Amino acid sequence: MNTIAVVDDDPITRETLKAYLEGEGYRVVLARDGEQLSALLARGRIDLLLLDIRLPGKDGLAVTRELRATSNIGIILITGRSDRMDRLIGLELGADDYITKPFEPREILARTRSLLRRIAKPARPTGGRVRRFDGWELHLDKRRLRDPDGEEARLTSAEFELLAAFVENPGRVLSRDDLLDLTLRGNSVPYDRSIDRLVRRLRRVVEPDPAEPTRIVTVHGMGYMFQATVD
Repeated sequence: MNTIAVVDDDPITRETLKAYLEGEGYRVVLARDGEQLSALLARGRIDLLLLDIRLPGKDGLAVTRELRATSNIGIILITGRSDRMDRLIGLELGADDYITKPFEPREILARTRSLLRRIAKPARPTGGRVRRFDGWELHLDKRRLRDPDGEEARLTSAEFELLAAFVENPGRVLSRDDLLDLTLRGNSVPYDRSIDRLVRRLRRVVEPDPAEPTRIVTVHGMGYMFQATVD
């Protein structure tokens, strides 16, 4: 049973989502702020956060930043309609998705199911294959990336899927639709997920200078291409 943490300072929102998601078979724990969430995380495994941006004290963006430094936990931000810039910042910091208030519980459920499927998705049957480029090693079966110094680079589930799509298609121009198909592979629901933001996040990991990328290059009007030589 997957465990979902609903982190929101509004008790009605917390209890409404708890009742709905528990009715769909999930275990749900509640927190009103970042401090309570930290206590929940210390006590046991949580698979996914429904995280309000506007929290008292440490806000949802700060929580996202801190978690992404140490964890690949699924994060869906809950935002207000006027929080467009915060949504963009949240995605840049590593949130997997966002949903805007007011929302339908069915939409929360659809987004939650989609993200949990991707988090739990088994690795491709690769027979232990490792893809190498410019000293980097991408372990497709173990879902790990090691830098040229042998250190493990932390990737979110979406970032790993995007890099895997690139290294398995070197030298090929991939449109945004191609990349959505290769990374989500039918597990998505119709909503705006920006490949461009994922590419920017991934460039910060694998590019010597993300502002002047040499591995994941933009092909204007067409999409992206992975230019590194892959072994």
